[in-house]
Amino acid sequence: MPASLPALSPSESAVSEEVALPVAQTPLPASDEAPAEAAPARKRPKPGERRVQILQTLAGMLEQPGADRVTTAALAAKLSVSEAALYRHFASKAQMFEGLIEFIEGSIFTLLNQIVEREGSGQAQAQKIVAVLMQFGERNPGMTRVMVGDALVYENERLVARMNQFFDRIESTLRQVLRNAAEARGSATPTVEANAQASVLLSFMIGRLQRYARSGFKRLPTEQLEFSLKLLVA
Repeated sequence: MPASLPALSPSESAVSEEVALPVAQTPLPASDEAPAEAAPARKRPKPGERRVQILQTLAGMLEQPGADRVTTAALAAKLSVSEAALYRHFASKAQMFEGLIEFIEGSIFTLLNQIVEREGSGQAQAQKIVAVLMQFGERNPGMTRVMVGDALVYENERLVARMNQFFDRIESTLRQVLRNAAEARGSATPTVEANAQASVLLSFMIGRLQRYARSGFKRLPTEQLEFSLKLLVA
């Protein structure tokens, strides 16, 4: 398992939308004092930077207590830009959440593919799959609220459906590796065993993530994880 998981952490500072002001044409009065140095011009974000910054800020706002629903007005205020500036990068708020979901999918499934390729036994693969998801959620609290659907309650239904598909894919991967493990130990019903065990593991993961989000991020998903996995993945 990699030493550190990818994280889209909240931005510490937001770059304000640059506004070009007209240059004054009236000559300044003469003065014996040295003129004050002009303030350095703020840099305009590079292509793509503003989009990432919006997603970082949205994820950060989802980590705040009582953040039941993040509005575009609040997001724009946090970034010190207008709502119109947000919509130059995203067609809708739903598309912003899709950006977060894409980050979750890309991060998790890249790691899961590495686990399946590198780990020998199906049992070890299943344990590490669970551990990766728990660690990702713990290090990305705002993303956890997206994964369990808390942040999507008032949003477009297709976002909830996409997160459901995300967990379906994880369960499918677990079924595959656990079936291999059951066959390796000579089980007479490897498919039945793998399906049941994958379902239990998925319920465990979702439950841990929900508890983390609803406890205000106090009850960590990785709490006693090693011992729990020994009980769940025999």
